[in-house]
Amino acid sequence: MLTVQDTITKVEEGSIITPAGFHAAGMHTGVKRKRNDLGMIYCEKPANAAAVYTLNVIQAAPLKVTKESIAEAGKIQALIVNSGNANACTGKQGEQDAYQMRSETASQFNLPEHYVAVASTGIIGLEMPMDKIIPGIQTLQPEAALESAEAFNESILTTDVFTKSTCHQAKINGKTVTMAGSAKGSGMIEPNMGTMFGFVTTDATIEPPMLDLGLKEVTNQTFNCITVDGDTSTNDMVVVMASEMVDHDTLTPEHEDWEVFVELLKQTCEDLAKMIARDGEGATKLIEVAVQGAADQQQAGQVAKSVVGSSLVKTAVYGADANWGRVIVAVGYSGAEINPDTIDMFIGPVQLLKNSQPASYSEEEASAYLKEDTVKITIDLNVGEGAGKAWGCDLTYDYVRINASYRS
Repeated sequence: MLTVQDTITKVEEGSIITPAGFHAAGMHTGVKRKRNDLGMIYCEKPANAAAVYTLNVIQAAPLKVTKESIAEAGKIQALIVNSGNANACTGKQGEQDAYQMRSETASQFNLPEHYVAVASTGIIGLEMPMDKIIPGIQTLQPEAALESAEAFNESILTTDVFTKSTCHQAKINGKTVTMAGSAKGSGMIEPNMGTMFGFVTTDATIEPPMLDLGLKEVTNQTFNCITVDGDTSTNDMVVVMASEMVDHDTLTPEHEDWEVFVELLKQTCEDLAKMIARDGEGATKLIEVAVQGAADQQQAGQVAKSVVGSSLVKTAVYGADANWGRVIVAVGYSGAEINPDTIDMFIGPVQLLKNSQPASYSEEEASAYLKEDTVKITIDLNVGEGAGKAWGCDLTYDYVRINASYRS
C-alpha cells in the first residue's frame, strides 16, 4: 500500500524556477569580494505567501520590511536578497536602507511596494553599501532558466561551501504540482530559526492562511530540527510563494490531497534543512539523531536536538569515537521524560546500549561506521509512542578557524 511519502517524486534537475510562473537572478555587485551577492526571485503574478522568522528578539531591518509586505495582502511578487551584509543592528539608517531596497525593486519591476520582500545576510553591525546594491537592483534581470536559478543560489551564500537546492512533484486532484526550494546556512545555526534562509516556490493553488498553516507545521519538523553551533541569528526567515498556476481545487485541510501537499512541503524543507546541517562550518559529516519510544513527538524531538547539539557528541563523531557516554548524558539533560533504566542506543547498525546497560559490540565496527559521511544515532527511550528526528554536524578544528577570521 502506498504511503503519502510514496506519492512524492524528486525532480533531479529541478530548481527554484521549475514551478510554473517563477524566474530568478543573481549577480556580483562588489559587496563580497568574489561570489554573487545580490539575488531575486520573481513571480509572473502576485504569489500567495507565508513566512516564518527568527525568534531572536533582536531582528534585522529586512525582517520588519518583509513582515509588513506579507501582512499587507498575503502576497509578494518579488523577493530581493543580498549577502555579505546583514543590515542588523544598524538603527534607523538600516531601516531606511531596507525600505529603499524594497522601493527600488518595486520601481524597477513596476510593482506595489508591499509586493516586495527583502532579506539580507552577512556581517552584523555594518551599514549597507547602498552605492553597490541599488545599481545591482537596477541591473537584475530574472529569467526562467537553470543558470539564473544557480546564480540566485550562489547569491545568498555566506560561509557556505555549496549551494542548496531541491525540487519535488506530486499529484493534486490528478494534476502535477511542483515545489522547489533554495537555502543558505552554515554557521550560527540553532533554529528557531538559525542564520539561514529558506525560499520555497510552488505552483499549487492555496490561500495565504492555509499556506501559513502548512509552513508552520512543517517548519517544526524540519528547519527547527537542525543545529550547528547553538547560536540563533538575527536575520533568518523561510518564505513560501505559491503562484497558483496549476488549476486544482483550492487546498485546505479538508481537501482530499491536503496531506499530500503538506508532505510535499515537508520533503522540500527537510532536504534543505539536511543540506544546511551537512554544510555546517568546517563540518565533515552529517549527523542524524532519530528518537523513538518517547512520551510524545515533541519530547522525541527535544531529546534528538539535545543529542545532536552536544559539542561533546559532535567532537566524538568527528574523531570517530563511539563514546556513548556523551550521548546518554545529552539524553539525560534534555528535559524530556525518560526512564533511566530502559534506554536502547545504536550508532548505525551497532547496538551500544540495551536497557541502559552496555551491549556487547565491536569498537572497530563502531569506529569504522563513524568515519562515514552520514552518521545516524538511534535512541529508543521505551516510555511511549513518540518519535522525532534532528540533524546536525560534527565539530572540527576548521569551525574555530572559520569563525575566528569571519570578518577578515
